[in-house]
Amino acid sequence: MIRALVAAVALFAPNAGLADVLKVQPVTDDVWAIVGPSEQRSPENLGNNATFGLVVTSEGAVLMDPGGSWQGAEMLHAAIRSITDQPVTHVINTGGQDHRWLGNGYWQAQGATVIASQTALEDQRVRASMQMTALSQLIGDALEATEPSFADIAFSDAYTLEVGGLRFEIVQRGPAHTPGDSFVWVPAHDTVFTGDIVYVERILGVGDQSSITHWPDAYLAVEATGAAHVVPGHGGPSTMEHARADTYDYLMNLRAQIGALLDEGGDILAAPLVDQSAFAYLEQFDSLAGRNAQTAFQQMEWE
Repeated sequence: MIRALVAAVALFAPNAGLADVLKVQPVTDDVWAIVGPSEQRSPENLGNNATFGLVVTSEGAVLMDPGGSWQGAEMLHAAIRSITDQPVTHVINTGGQDHRWLGNGYWQAQGATVIASQTALEDQRVRASMQMTALSQLIGDALEATEPSFADIAFSDAYTLEVGGLRFEIVQRGPAHTPGDSFVWVPAHDTVFTGDIVYVERILGVGDQSSITHWPDAYLAVEATGAAHVVPGHGGPSTMEHARADTYDYLMNLRAQIGALLDEGGDILAAPLVDQSAFAYLEQFDSLAGRNAQTAFQQMEWE
């Protein structure tokens, strides 16, 4: 493991521009997190403002999420080459957010098979045009060559992939940040890749496509794996304790605060004022906390 890490660092370090965007971090033997920045999509990060996962096997590598654009996938591939010379044989889309699928076409052109939940696939189809329009404004010419390309294999609730003697259990337990969010449990490595079900270090985003009602349950399904190693959708590799603090506790506090506001007959204008101060340590708190509260109010008033 140490030899592999030293080799990866030696290969990775000379490309300063890439190193500024994607941080390769070892998780456990043959398991890596590739951590993008927490800020908005930009021409510099090519839509890769998220965390991606990689498992290297004797028969190829399995990639969790393809990158946010064709060029973003190329950037991700450069990071992967610093880890292994094994080809990426499978790419798992963990949800419907752009960086969870818009790089699919690049990997399919390399011969990889893409897997996603049926619900994620439907979400991707519905929001593809909107996401492409938004990305064109955010990353500009870097969107060149990117075209929506969908999974080769779609599943309903769960799918088991076996590569190189390793079992990857891909599970979709209901909507979270997006309607089709899945997690990937790799028992042999005691590691779970959570996609956007879990954020650490950065405040999560409750958008119109999210479910403040069901997200906590999706998190609990992740926690039920008992994984020692957690690779979140945003932030660095972590522990379940940290995941609970930054994701589940945040969601439950937001639900409690908005629930109390609704019980008092408050309106949506008061939602951004509810007390979320216990989570002010999270990155992007000032820009997202108020919006999260308003979206939670809109959804919870119909529960």
